[in-house]
Amino acid sequence: MNVSPKILFEACYGKYAIAAVNVFTMEQVHGLFKAGQRANAPFIVQMTPVARNYAHPNMLLAMVSAAAKIYPKATYAVHLDHGTEEHAFDAIASKKYNSVMIDASHDDFATNIQRTKAVVEKAHKNNVAVEAELGVLSGVEDDISIDEKHAKYTQPDEVVEFVQKTACDSLAVAVGTSHGAYKFSGGQGIQFNILEEIQNRIPGFPIVLHGGSAVNSAEIERINQSGGLLNEGAAGVAPDEIVKSIAYGVCKINIATDTRLLWTRVHREFFKNTPELFDPIVPGQTYIDEQEKFMLEKFDLLGATGRANEIRTYKTI
Repeated sequence: MNVSPKILFEACYGKYAIAAVNVFTMEQVHGLFKAGQRANAPFIVQMTPVARNYAHPNMLLAMVSAAAKIYPKATYAVHLDHGTEEHAFDAIASKKYNSVMIDASHDDFATNIQRTKAVVEKAHKNNVAVEAELGVLSGVEDDISIDEKHAKYTQPDEVVEFVQKTACDSLAVAVGTSHGAYKFSGGQGIQFNILEEIQNRIPGFPIVLHGGSAVNSAEIERINQSGGLLNEGAAGVAPDEIVKSIAYGVCKINIATDTRLLWTRVHREFFKNTPELFDPIVPGQTYIDEQEKFMLEKFDLLGATGRANEIRTYKTI
């Protein structure tokens, strides 16, 4: 069942969170939908501009459409992640997306409002929700690279004005996480004091946490044992912090790095352990299985397992 994130967030606020997973390949789509149906857990399938450039928007959307037929009990939304106006307007025009993100967070406050509002006006006329971002995350998200010195936390005293003037439907905030595999190299963790202030100022409003991957050290170790050279100091968001953030209004947890690490580990071990093989189906099937297993664990962590029934109730009200 395809639903709006607005329905997902209304159902989950303060109780559990929705995993929003970036996809690039057929294997990722299969693993995600298979896990969502098996766990009876709602989820968001995300596509970045880079993913759209790589696979082509029509190919990605066709894979999602096919997966919805293969896994008919899956409850999901389709979201454009980290788009510009051009990306957002194209996604809106396709009538295939439930929501789009306009990322104008690197602009000044007034410009961010102006650009976000323009996308919101277009999106809402087409029944598409909009995620905006206030504050700047460090790290790397596809082709977005931000120097650590330019990273800044979301200012709680700006959120009310921003939400009111843009009429956005959810807000991605910068509270210590970052993109990529080195989220907490400084050891600071999520700034819950900022999250609390934001929630107090816009109670009930859905908050989005970008850079929500855990970056499992065991995955890093296995990758390096199979020829990888990843920094063993790579660190992600601790599971207990993810769970804690839900009580502060975080409804959507973005996940990309963890699934990329899974892909790397599966394929490096395949090439190392079976150098005589060359059939892509072998590591491909392993990756689907590993993606499913990973997502089942993530749904449990976020408290989303078994919650799709609630979404169906909201959908029919």
